[in-house]
This record gives sequence, structure tokens and C-alpha cells, in this order.
Amino acid sequence: MSTARPCAGLRAAVAAGMGLSDGPAGSGRGCRLLRPPDPAPALPGARLLRLPESEAASPERSGWTEALRAAVAELRAGAVVAVPTDTLYGLACSASCSAALSCVYRLKGRSETKPLAVCLGRVADVYRYCQVRVPRELLEDLLPGPVTLVMERSEELNKDLNPFTPLVGIRIPDHAFMLDLAQMFAGPLALTSANLSSQASSLSVEEFQDLWPHLSLVIDGGLIGDRQSPECRLGSTVVDLSVPGKFGIIRPGCALENTTAILQQKYGLLPS
Repeated sequence: MSTARPCAGLRAAVAAGMGLSDGPAGSGRGCRLLRPPDPAPALPGARLLRLPESEAASPERSGWTEALRAAVAELRAGAVVAVPTDTLYGLACSASCSAALSCVYRLKGRSETKPLAVCLGRVADVYRYCQVRVPRELLEDLLPGPVTLVMERSEELNKDLNPFTPLVGIRIPDHAFMLDLAQMFAGPLALTSANLSSQASSLSVEEFQDLWPHLSLVIDGGLIGDRQSPECRLGSTVVDLSVPGKFGIIRPGCALENTTAILQQKYGLLPS
């Protein structure tokens, strides 16, 4: 891939859409907005599982293992699951399941030209799904954390995942349940915000209750962040690292200052 302008099209497409939030999108392809789901019928809806309240919850705690096993089973079956992350509530599905990817777009009413991020469980996994052009120490300084790192994708990823761009955004949320889930699932998860496109992102499961009937499982991890904070719904900071020696901020997000300090001061990357 040429390094002269490798991500101009991507930035237009993900300026507000990479990671875990939605906004206007653009792309070289026609931008077709999928219809949001019809009003939900009077059905029980998704299965709701609450995680233990303590952040120090371990796999041995009551409810933790049950939620992990249930989520992995649903994801492997091609379902869409609502999950808590370190920034917002998200919708996750197997990135290798094309039908599940289509379901996410349809459920959210999301433009087909807006990419989904990929959630992984370990920094070592990034090398399988991306062409990494930064030091491993840089990845370990930022991941896990509230950032999405955009790099050139490898052939390992499903071609139906974001087929309009050679790049992909990688997330490793700093959230105990999501780390356990991604490691137990042992494959790439597609991740996006738990809300209809153009609507506010969600900090609690009640805020996206209209989507429950269209999901197979909702994992309730309690309130995420501080609703009084102006940064509470900004989502992850999205950084383009596809050009060697440079970085580009695609979305400021909630961790901009710390992220840019690490990239510039510690690793000497130049803003593009």
C-alpha cells in the first residue's frame, strides 16, 4: 500500500465512526443507510446477565463465569451481544461471521461504509490481524486502554469486515470482562457502540433498552464512567498508525492528551 496518502478515504469514513461511537460518514462508495429495526414486538427480548458489582471480580465469582460462557456461546453461534467496555457499552459479534456483521449494521441502522473496530484480548494478537509498523512497547503502553489503533489489516481478517478499506481499528478495552471474553473467544470480535446510529452512546444497559429485543444477550456491567463528566460519551481515542514515523488523530475521544503525549514524547512520532 502506498504511504503517500494511505488513509485519506478511511479518515472520511471513520472520522466519527471508528471504535465505539457513530456520526456522519463518507466513503468512495455510495453511502447507503440501512433501516433501523422496526418497533420491537412484545417479546421477552434478550437474556440479561448482571456481572458482580466489584471491579475486582474474578472468574470464580458467582455470575462471572456464567456470563463469560453465555457470551462466548452466543458469539460463536453468530449472535450479537451487548457488552460493557472501558468507555461505553458496545455491541459485539464474531468478526469472522459475515451474517453477524450484516446483522450489526441492520440493527443499528448504520451506514455500510462505516467501519467496525476489532476487539482482541492480547497485544500479541495484534500481530496476527495487522501489519504493525510501531515498536511493541508502544502497543503495550496504549493497550489495553481507551484507544483504537488504526493499522493496515492482514489477510487473516474476514474480507466481509470493512471491505472498503485496507485498514482496521484495533481495540483492547481495559475492562476485566472484555479481556476475559476476548481471550476465551479466541478470535477477533467486531465492536461498535450500543445505540442506533446518530443517537447518543450508552453508559448503562437501560439507555439502549430499545435494542434488547434484537439481541441475544445483554451483559450488564453497571454504569460506565461519570455521567457528569463532559468526556463520558466521547468513546475511545482513535489514532492512525499506518504510516511509519507518524500518527494521525481520527477521533479525539476520551484519552487524547495521554495518547498524544506517549506518541510524541516517548516515541518521537510526528503528527500527520
